[in-house]
Amino acid sequence: VQLQASGGGLVQAGGSLRLSCAASRRPSARYIMGWFRQAPGKEREFVSAISWTGGTYYADSVKDRFTISGESTKNTVYLQMNSLKPEDTAVYSCVASGTWYVGRHPKDWSYDYWGQGTLVTVSS
Repeated sequence: VQLQASGGGLVQAGGSLRLSCAASRRPSARYIMGWFRQAPGKEREFVSAISWTGGTYYADSVKDRFTISGESTKNTVYLQMNSLKPEDTAVYSCVASGTWYVGRHPKDWSYDYWGQGTLVTVSS
């Protein structure tokens, strides 16, 4: 499975961006797709994920500001990011897994496939 992320860029604080991640094929019938990010000098962290059931998961730091959605017919997920803050600046990586277990979504080791990152820069 290949993942192609797009949509990053430069935006002012308070602005919005939408990231897209297109998978070359669905990882499996019971898959999960999502996003991690890594800011300069910081560890990689979970941002959001959506499962094959439509269940969504968010990091506390982005809850109520970011919305993840999926378009299953196109094997694509979107991350709508609103009210962006300078601390959201990071490289955002799209991830996917063909096996999904409840509670594993924040663990980077649980994802089999990683796309290239897309840079999001939020200026103050």
